[in-house]
Amino acid sequence: MDITHVIRGDDHVNNTPRQINLLRALGASVPAYAHLSMILGDDGQKLSKRHGAVSVMQYDEDGYLPEAVLNYLARLGWSHGDEEVFSMEQFVQWFDLDHITASAAQFNTEKLNWLNAHYLKSAAPQRLAAEAIHRLARQGVAVEGGPDVASVVALYRDRVGNLNELADAVHPFFVLPKPGDEVRAQHLTEAALKGLGALRERLSCCAWQASELGQAVRQTAAESGLKMPQVAIPLRVALLGIPQSPSIDAVLEVMGRERVLARLAAVLPG
Repeated sequence: MDITHVIRGDDHVNNTPRQINLLRALGASVPAYAHLSMILGDDGQKLSKRHGAVSVMQYDEDGYLPEAVLNYLARLGWSHGDEEVFSMEQFVQWFDLDHITASAAQFNTEKLNWLNAHYLKSAAPQRLAAEAIHRLARQGVAVEGGPDVASVVALYRDRVGNLNELADAVHPFFVLPKPGDEVRAQHLTEAALKGLGALRERLSCCAWQASELGQAVRQTAAESGLKMPQVAIPLRVALLGIPQSPSIDAVLEVMGRERVLARLAAVLPG
Protein backbone atom coordinates (compact mmCIF):
# COMPACT_ATOMS: atom_id res chain seq x y z
CA MET A 1 0.00 0.00 0.00
CA ASP A 2 3.11 2.26 -0.13
CA ILE A 3 2.67 3.37 3.48
CA THR A 4 5.86 5.18 4.52
CA HIS A 5 5.09 6.20 8.12
CA VAL A 6 3.00 4.73 10.92
CA ILE A 7 2.32 7.20 13.73
CA ARG A 8 0.28 5.97 16.68
CA GLY A 9 0.05 5.88 20.47
CA ASP A 10 2.86 4.43 22.52
CA ASP A 11 0.53 1.72 23.79
CA HIS A 12 1.38 0.01 20.47
CA VAL A 13 5.13 -0.06 21.04
CA ASN A 14 5.02 -3.75 21.95
CA ASN A 15 3.35 -4.57 18.63
CA THR A 16 5.97 -2.86 16.53
CA PRO A 17 8.80 -5.49 16.58
CA ARG A 18 6.34 -8.24 15.61
CA GLN A 19 4.97 -6.20 12.72
CA ILE A 20 8.44 -5.32 11.49
CA ASN A 21 9.40 -9.00 11.48
CA LEU A 22 6.20 -9.92 9.64
CA LEU A 23 6.84 -7.30 6.97
CA ARG A 24 10.44 -8.46 6.53
CA ALA A 25 9.29 -12.08 6.27
CA LEU A 26 6.88 -11.05 3.52
CA GLY A 27 9.59 -9.14 1.69
CA ALA A 28 7.68 -5.89 2.13
CA SER A 29 9.23 -2.51 2.79
CA VAL A 30 9.18 -1.50 6.45
CA PRO A 31 7.69 1.94 7.17
CA ALA A 32 9.09 4.35 9.71
CA TYR A 33 7.33 3.92 13.05
CA ALA A 34 6.72 6.73 15.52
CA HIS A 35 4.87 6.47 18.81
CA LEU A 36 3.12 9.39 20.49
CA SER A 37 2.88 9.69 24.23
CA MET A 38 -0.51 8.91 25.71
CA ILE A 39 -2.93 11.70 26.61
CA LEU A 40 -4.10 11.68 30.20
CA GLY A 41 -7.23 13.25 31.63
CA ASP A 42 -7.35 16.24 33.98
CA ASP A 43 -6.98 13.76 36.84
CA GLY A 44 -3.74 12.32 35.44
CA GLN A 45 -5.34 9.01 34.44
CA LYS A 46 -5.51 7.54 30.93
CA LEU A 47 -8.39 9.03 28.95
CA SER A 48 -11.43 6.80 28.90
CA LYS A 49 -15.20 6.98 28.66
CA ARG A 50 -15.43 7.81 32.34
CA HIS A 51 -13.80 11.16 31.47
CA GLY A 52 -16.85 11.98 29.39
CA ALA A 53 -15.24 11.17 26.04
CA VAL A 54 -17.17 12.97 23.31
CA SER A 55 -17.20 13.23 19.55
CA VAL A 56 -15.38 16.14 17.97
CA MET A 57 -18.74 17.69 17.07
CA GLN A 58 -19.49 18.05 20.78
CA TYR A 59 -16.83 20.76 20.92
CA ASP A 60 -18.84 22.75 18.39
CA GLU A 61 -21.96 22.22 20.51
CA ASP A 62 -20.02 23.47 23.54
CA GLY A 63 -19.02 26.66 21.74
CA TYR A 64 -15.40 26.00 20.81
CA LEU A 65 -13.90 27.39 17.62
CA PRO A 66 -12.30 24.77 15.31
CA GLU A 67 -8.94 26.56 15.24
CA ALA A 68 -8.80 26.58 19.05
CA VAL A 69 -9.42 22.82 19.23
CA LEU A 70 -6.88 22.09 16.48
CA ASN A 71 -4.27 24.35 18.08
CA TYR A 72 -4.78 22.69 21.45
CA LEU A 73 -4.70 19.11 20.15
CA ALA A 74 -1.59 19.82 18.08
CA ARG A 75 0.19 21.06 21.21
CA LEU A 76 -0.55 17.87 23.17
CA GLY A 77 2.58 15.71 23.08
CA TRP A 78 4.44 18.01 20.68
CA SER A 79 6.09 21.38 21.01
CA HIS A 80 7.86 24.07 19.00
CA GLY A 81 9.88 26.00 21.54
CA ASP A 82 7.60 28.09 23.72
CA GLU A 83 4.99 28.70 21.02
CA GLU A 84 1.48 28.22 22.40
CA VAL A 85 -0.66 29.84 19.71
CA PHE A 86 -0.15 29.03 16.04
CA SER A 87 -2.11 28.58 12.84
CA MET A 88 -2.47 25.26 11.02
CA GLU A 89 -0.16 26.61 8.31
CA GLN A 90 2.54 27.20 10.93
CA PHE A 91 1.92 23.75 12.43
CA VAL A 92 2.39 22.05 9.05
CA GLN A 93 5.59 24.02 8.53
CA TRP A 94 7.01 23.37 12.00
CA PHE A 95 5.95 19.79 12.69
CA ASP A 96 8.58 17.07 12.88
CA LEU A 97 8.86 13.85 14.84
CA ASP A 98 11.98 15.02 16.68
CA HIS A 99 9.83 17.29 18.87
CA ILE A 100 7.37 14.67 20.04
CA THR A 101 7.53 14.66 23.84
CA ALA A 102 8.49 11.42 25.55
CA SER A 103 6.32 11.92 28.62
CA ALA A 104 2.54 11.57 28.66
CA ALA A 105 0.55 14.69 27.84
CA GLN A 106 -2.26 15.79 30.13
CA PHE A 107 -5.53 17.14 28.74
CA ASN A 108 -6.09 20.49 30.42
CA THR A 109 -9.58 21.91 29.94
CA GLU A 110 -8.53 25.28 31.38
CA LYS A 111 -5.83 25.60 28.72
CA LEU A 112 -8.31 24.75 25.97
CA ASN A 113 -10.68 27.39 27.35
CA TRP A 114 -7.86 29.95 27.38
CA LEU A 115 -7.03 29.22 23.75
CA ASN A 116 -10.67 29.44 22.74
CA ALA A 117 -11.02 32.84 24.41
CA HIS A 118 -7.88 33.99 22.58
CA TYR A 119 -9.29 33.00 19.21
CA LEU A 120 -12.64 34.58 20.00
CA LYS A 121 -10.94 37.93 20.62
CA SER A 122 -9.26 37.85 17.21
CA ALA A 123 -12.15 36.39 15.17
CA ALA A 124 -14.01 38.63 12.72
CA PRO A 125 -17.23 40.05 14.22
CA GLN A 126 -19.24 38.97 11.16
CA ARG A 127 -18.16 35.36 11.65
CA LEU A 128 -19.00 35.46 15.36
CA ALA A 129 -22.31 37.13 14.54
CA ALA A 130 -23.26 34.19 12.31
CA GLU A 131 -22.41 31.78 15.13
CA ALA A 132 -24.42 33.82 17.63
CA ILE A 133 -27.43 33.99 15.29
CA HIS A 134 -27.32 30.21 14.86
CA ARG A 135 -27.28 29.63 18.60
CA LEU A 136 -29.95 32.24 19.32
CA ALA A 137 -32.20 30.62 16.71
CA ARG A 138 -31.98 27.35 18.64
CA GLN A 139 -33.32 29.28 21.65
CA GLY A 140 -36.20 30.60 19.56
CA VAL A 141 -34.74 34.13 19.38
CA ALA A 142 -34.91 35.97 16.07
CA VAL A 143 -32.56 38.89 15.42
CA GLU A 144 -34.47 40.48 12.54
CA GLY A 145 -35.38 44.07 13.30
CA GLY A 146 -32.90 44.24 16.17
CA PRO A 147 -29.48 45.89 16.49
CA ASP A 148 -26.65 44.94 14.16
CA VAL A 149 -25.51 41.57 15.51
CA ALA A 150 -21.86 42.06 14.54
CA SER A 151 -21.77 45.35 16.46
CA VAL A 152 -23.28 43.71 19.53
CA VAL A 153 -20.87 40.78 19.30
CA ALA A 154 -17.92 43.18 19.12
CA LEU A 155 -18.88 44.46 22.60
CA TYR A 156 -18.66 41.01 24.16
CA ARG A 157 -16.06 38.90 22.34
CA ASP A 158 -13.36 40.00 24.83
CA ARG A 159 -15.60 39.12 27.78
CA VAL A 160 -16.66 35.53 27.01
CA GLY A 161 -14.94 32.14 26.80
CA ASN A 162 -17.00 30.35 24.16
CA LEU A 163 -19.69 30.84 21.52
CA ASN A 164 -22.50 29.74 23.82
CA GLU A 165 -21.53 32.38 26.38
CA LEU A 166 -21.41 34.90 23.53
CA ALA A 167 -24.94 34.03 22.43
CA ASP A 168 -26.17 34.33 26.03
CA ALA A 169 -24.45 37.71 26.37
CA VAL A 170 -26.07 39.24 23.27
CA HIS A 171 -29.48 37.65 23.98
CA PRO A 172 -30.86 40.64 25.97
CA PHE A 173 -30.34 42.96 22.98
CA PHE A 174 -33.01 41.05 21.05
CA VAL A 175 -35.50 40.11 23.78
CA LEU A 176 -37.21 42.56 26.12
CA PRO A 177 -35.51 42.05 29.52
CA LYS A 178 -37.43 41.04 32.60
CA PRO A 179 -35.29 41.94 35.62
CA GLY A 180 -36.13 39.94 38.73
CA ASP A 181 -37.89 41.48 41.70
CA GLU A 182 -34.69 41.55 43.74
CA VAL A 183 -32.75 43.32 40.99
CA ARG A 184 -35.55 45.83 40.49
CA ALA A 185 -35.80 46.54 44.21
CA GLN A 186 -32.04 47.03 44.51
CA HIS A 187 -31.41 49.16 41.42
CA LEU A 188 -34.68 50.67 40.15
CA THR A 189 -35.26 52.80 43.22
CA GLU A 190 -37.36 55.97 43.25
CA ALA A 191 -34.24 58.15 42.93
CA ALA A 192 -32.85 55.98 40.12
CA LEU A 193 -36.13 56.05 38.19
CA LYS A 194 -36.27 59.83 38.50
CA GLY A 195 -32.76 60.00 37.05
CA LEU A 196 -33.69 57.59 34.23
CA GLY A 197 -36.70 59.75 33.40
CA ALA A 198 -34.47 62.80 33.03
CA LEU A 199 -31.98 60.77 31.00
CA ARG A 200 -34.70 59.56 28.64
CA GLU A 201 -35.62 63.15 27.87
CA ARG A 202 -32.00 64.00 27.15
CA LEU A 203 -31.45 60.88 25.00
CA SER A 204 -34.50 61.67 22.88
CA CYS A 205 -32.69 64.56 21.24
CA CYS A 206 -28.93 64.13 21.68
CA ALA A 207 -26.57 62.99 18.90
CA TRP A 208 -26.48 59.18 18.83
CA GLN A 209 -22.79 58.44 19.19
CA ALA A 210 -20.91 56.96 22.12
CA SER A 211 -19.12 60.14 23.20
CA GLU A 212 -22.32 62.19 23.27
CA LEU A 213 -24.28 59.40 24.95
CA GLY A 214 -21.69 59.01 27.69
CA GLN A 215 -21.78 62.75 28.28
CA ALA A 216 -25.59 62.63 28.53
CA VAL A 217 -25.39 60.00 31.27
CA ARG A 218 -22.76 61.99 33.18
CA GLN A 219 -24.75 65.24 32.93
CA THR A 220 -27.93 63.54 34.10
CA ALA A 221 -26.13 62.04 37.09
CA ALA A 222 -24.66 65.42 38.06
CA GLU A 223 -27.96 67.28 37.70
CA SER A 224 -29.83 64.59 39.65
CA GLY A 225 -27.36 64.67 42.53
CA LEU A 226 -26.33 61.09 41.82
CA LYS A 227 -23.00 59.40 41.24
CA MET A 228 -22.32 58.00 37.79
CA PRO A 229 -22.89 54.33 38.85
CA GLN A 230 -26.22 55.33 40.43
CA VAL A 231 -27.47 56.14 36.94
CA ALA A 232 -25.42 53.76 34.80
CA ILE A 233 -26.29 50.59 36.73
CA PRO A 234 -30.07 51.20 36.79
CA LEU A 235 -29.76 52.07 33.09
CA ARG A 236 -28.16 48.67 32.43
CA VAL A 237 -30.96 46.97 34.36
CA ALA A 238 -33.59 48.84 32.34
CA LEU A 239 -31.95 48.04 29.00
CA LEU A 240 -30.55 44.54 29.57
CA GLY A 241 -32.10 43.26 32.79
CA ILE A 242 -28.70 42.89 34.49
CA PRO A 243 -26.42 45.33 36.38
CA GLN A 244 -23.21 44.51 34.46
CA SER A 245 -22.37 45.15 30.82
CA PRO A 246 -19.66 46.63 28.61
CA SER A 247 -19.26 50.42 28.61
CA ILE A 248 -22.74 51.90 28.89
CA ASP A 249 -22.15 54.50 26.16
CA ALA A 250 -21.19 51.71 23.73
CA VAL A 251 -24.27 49.69 24.74
CA LEU A 252 -26.51 52.70 24.10
CA GLU A 253 -24.96 53.40 20.72
CA VAL A 254 -25.31 49.81 19.50
CA MET A 255 -28.83 49.31 20.87
CA GLY A 256 -30.16 52.34 19.01
CA ARG A 257 -32.30 55.32 20.03
CA GLU A 258 -35.74 53.81 19.41
CA ARG A 259 -35.08 50.63 21.40
CA VAL A 260 -33.37 52.47 24.26
CA LEU A 261 -36.25 54.94 24.66
CA ALA A 262 -38.82 52.13 24.52
CA ARG A 263 -37.04 50.07 27.18
CA LEU A 264 -36.66 53.07 29.45
CA ALA A 265 -40.34 53.87 29.07
CA ALA A 266 -41.16 50.28 30.06
CA VAL A 267 -39.60 50.69 33.53
CA LEU A 268 -40.65 54.27 34.24
CA PRO A 269 -43.82 54.89 36.26
CA GLY A 270 -46.91 56.24 34.54
